[in-house]
This record gives sequence, structure tokens and C-alpha cells, in this order.
Amino acid sequence: MTPVPWQPNLPDAASPWPHPSIATAIGRGLLGRCPACGKSHLFNGFLRIVAECAACHAPLGLARADDAPPYIVILITGHVIVPLVFMADRMGESPVWLLSAIFLPLTAFMAIGLLRPIKGGTVGLMVTLDMLKSGA
Repeated sequence: MTPVPWQPNLPDAASPWPHPSIATAIGRGLLGRCPACGKSHLFNGFLRIVAECAACHAPLGLARADDAPPYIVILITGHVIVPLVFMADRMGESPVWLLSAIFLPLTAFMAIGLLRPIKGGTVGLMVTLDMLKSGA
């Protein structure tokens, strides 16, 4: 039996929703807008993605951005907060309670503040690259 080279499953027809450039889709997602058209909201709650865009009917709910946004937020927050803690510790003899009172809330606010835009950007990337759950 001769081996058959793998061929990807290419869509038969073009999708009915617009496909902007990757940078445009990520930017729209960061702003909380539909990555495909930019005309309607991306979120239905704090982190819940709408099932479908009200304007262009892109299946936004099929983009499963489950674990990537928290990892990206942890990466960014850690790279900002940890050097600040080290610098504050080296600048003087600050007590641990003072550093904790400053940097724990700062870390929490930064992580919560970044989570929604990063998830929107991730969904924008996934919709543009057609990385949707099967059934789209």
C-alpha cells in the first residue's frame, strides 16, 4: 500500500463574514469590538464572548480562547511587577508589610485589567486565522 500525502481540509466556499488583517483583528479585539467587522460588542459579560456578531454574523463564540489569555496576562504582569518589587526592595529598607500593601493590590488590578483586552485580542487572532471550534 502506497502512502498518501496528507492534504488539509480546505473550506469549499469563502466564509460569509469579513476577514481583516491580523493586526486589525487583534486591535479590534483589544478594544472589545467584533474582530471581523468592528461594529458590535465582543463580550456579553466580563469574559463571556457573544455567540455571534450582531452586525456581520461571525461565529465569535466558536473561538475557544480558554487558557491562552491568562498565561499571557501572567507573563506581562510578572515582567512588570517583579522588577518593580526588586527595585523597591533595593532602594531602601522598606518593611515587608509596606511592599505587600503596595504590590499585591497593584498585581491584582493589573491582572484583572489586562484579562479582558488580552482575551479579546486572542479571539481576534483566532477568528482571523479560522481557528474555530469544529462546526463553523
